[in-house]
Amino acid sequence: MAQLAETAAIMSWDSGDQLLAQRYYVLALRAAKPARDLAFAANVTAGMARQLLYLGHTSDALELVRVAQDSAAEVATPTVRAMLHTREAWGYAKQGRLSAFRRATAKAEDTLADAQPDDDPHWIHYFDAAELAGTTGGRLLDLAHEQPELADETAMYIGRAIQEREPGHLRSAALDHIGMAEARLIQGELEEAARLGHEAAAIIEQTRSDRVRVKLVELYQHSTAHATVPAIAELRDRVRSLVTTPPIAR
Repeated sequence: MAQLAETAAIMSWDSGDQLLAQRYYVLALRAAKPARDLAFAANVTAGMARQLLYLGHTSDALELVRVAQDSAAEVATPTVRAMLHTREAWGYAKQGRLSAFRRATAKAEDTLADAQPDDDPHWIHYFDAAELAGTTGGRLLDLAHEQPELADETAMYIGRAIQEREPGHLRSAALDHIGMAEARLIQGELEEAARLGHEAAAIIEQTRSDRVRVKLVELYQHSTAHATVPAIAELRDRVRSLVTTPPIAR
């Protein structure tokens, strides 16, 4: 029940129904605790924290992450602990705390280096080196909009994620390409930003993810300053068409 409810929560969140996602997360947590699966309970709590970060409730999210870390300290595998460190790092990035972000990210990298995939529960198999790189790059991108000197490092991490992603991860691939396009915008590489934006759009045409479309709108907004550049203008036309057209049924 806990795992089914958590899956339903993720699906609801990804489709944009935040209230329904919250209800399923609560159900998942209530089922995981009496099942005595503390590691999965921590995973659910981390999912709730991620949703709060997405909604802008950073302090509450960090508190949940700390609860998850404390409750699963003795039972979580290195991979699970590394994922929890990235959620902590995300919160610090949202607060603009670069030094704290780097410390938490370093802990995630060090902890993941000790991972033994055969010992991991199936629900954390998605969290690998590519996921860590993409998550780190995405959070650096948030900071780079205020500190452009971070754009090169951002592009390095997201580029690593693009190279290492397993085929078929459409949502993650789309987010990677959008993030890289934004990084190139910050760097002033407008033609490359447009090319990457089109690659993201091609992936997005295959997914119904509301989160991906929200990120695409953010790319559109960040590109406004360059709207007169022909390559960017063409990309913006395509983005407008995508975000105003109902997603395909799959």
